[in-house]
Amino acid sequence: MFNVGDKVFYPMHGAGMIQAIEEKDFLGKKEIYYTIFIQTSDMNVMIPKKNAEAVGLRSVTDRETAKEILTILHDSGTASNLTWKQRYSSNVEKMKTGAFDATAEVIRDLLSQRSAKPLNGSEKQLLNEARKLMISELALITGVSETQAAKLLKQTS
Repeated sequence: MFNVGDKVFYPMHGAGMIQAIEEKDFLGKKEIYYTIFIQTSDMNVMIPKKNAEAVGLRSVTDRETAKEILTILHDSGTASNLTWKQRYSSNVEKMKTGAFDATAEVIRDLLSQRSAKPLNGSEKQLLNEARKLMISELALITGVSETQAAKLLKQTS
């Protein structure tokens, strides 16, 4: 599925690069693991190859698709009649998918909500997490630092 050096995205953790693919013994059973370095959090994550799809591990979005998806940030946010708890739950579910466009929608909708009235603490934290995840992927896609990717995201939102 993936090879050493592939750039991948691990939902709720961010973008990273596969550093190794190795067989490990776990409870007497040998399994193949991907070792992924997540730059944002400066950590290595090991994911069993057989679980990669189930946990949402995917290749990073290509540059052109990312450019198209970032236009979502310019759309007006969706008006919501949901309570903040329902809205929060919906946004968390979007984030768990790990889809680049879903993360962009969460950012757009929370920024729109924030312009109408202040976000509560949970929604502020979710907005920060969504930005962090998007920045980690943008940095890997464009080959720039996370600081530069943050500036790029700020310009597009």
